[in-house]
Amino acid sequence: MRPDTSPENVDHTAEAARLERTARLHPEDAEHLLVQAAAHLELSGARAEASALYDRLLSAPEALDHPHLVRALKASNLWEYGHEAEARAIIDGIRTAAPRDPAPWVIAAESLEAHDELEAAQETFTEGATLLLSGVTEPPYSTHPLLFGRHRVRRMLGAAHDDWDALADTLHAASVSSVPLDELHDPKRVWSLGSDNPAELKAEISRLRAELGTYRTALSRPFPVAVLHWPEDELEELLTAYPTLSAEYPSHDEHLTTIERSLRELAASGTPNLGIVSGTVPSYEAFAASESSSPSDTVLLPQYATTLAARGRAVEWPPQKGAGCWCGSGRGYGECHGTPGTATA
Repeated sequence: MRPDTSPENVDHTAEAARLERTARLHPEDAEHLLVQAAAHLELSGARAEASALYDRLLSAPEALDHPHLVRALKASNLWEYGHEAEARAIIDGIRTAAPRDPAPWVIAAESLEAHDELEAAQETFTEGATLLLSGVTEPPYSTHPLLFGRHRVRRMLGAAHDDWDALADTLHAASVSSVPLDELHDPKRVWSLGSDNPAELKAEISRLRAELGTYRTALSRPFPVAVLHWPEDELEELLTAYPTLSAEYPSHDEHLTTIERSLRELAASGTPNLGIVSGTVPSYEAFAASESSSPSDTVLLPQYATTLAARGRAVEWPPQKGAGCWCGSGRGYGECHGTPGTATA
């Protein structure tokens, strides 16, 4: 959720203002845009203004997609400019709420870690892992930072490896990074990054540069290949407003079948990192306007799906074992579109 542009290349204050203006024009994307704006304000040093933006999001009448994430980001920011008690209270609230999204757990735990609260950080990482990964044989990519962060903190504490540390090692080894996780999380290396000794810092920077080529790829995944899904009410509204799209979507049932069939064909061809994004008519119309095109243009549909995926809106496919079906039927995936033959029905 943080901007990935280096400070020397960006006027963070101006970028935050631009994102706020864009949020006013596209309220359906306000949550994502204002979180990015707050991050730019943090990078500019305007931490009080960033907290005000987080408060604005949390007090909005519309329900947020990721309220616990916003709270975690607010807590992290507050602690950085002296509001430790409030930050701790927010983190305690997140742990009590037990969100099913790994991101708030990671941000809360890393905030504790950054302030040398290693035991509390380990507890937070472990609580998140216990909630999200118990009984899961193949952890989703979004949960990997939970395991990696937990491994790092436990390495700092000198704790012996347990099953989840071993899993973190395995997941890391399966990436393109050639540096073992134990070496990457060597306490001497981690501590050297906060050293006042220029020689230690220079040595660690040299090591990091040597590893950057492979490690960067391990940290940054491509956007998923995402297929566009219209919930039934949204598809009805879309076809009422733009009837020419009925050639693309003859019926909602056929639309769902086409999605599942397309994803299975992509998987069979070896395409990795597949996902589904759900569209809304206002969001699609705003996207069409930004492209100076008409929503009736079918060329826009895959572009819109890619844009939603780039904003982090994709849900991985296929769902984890026992999870609900992506179509929103309320049934398990294995009892719905995951049933053999469903995709060609």
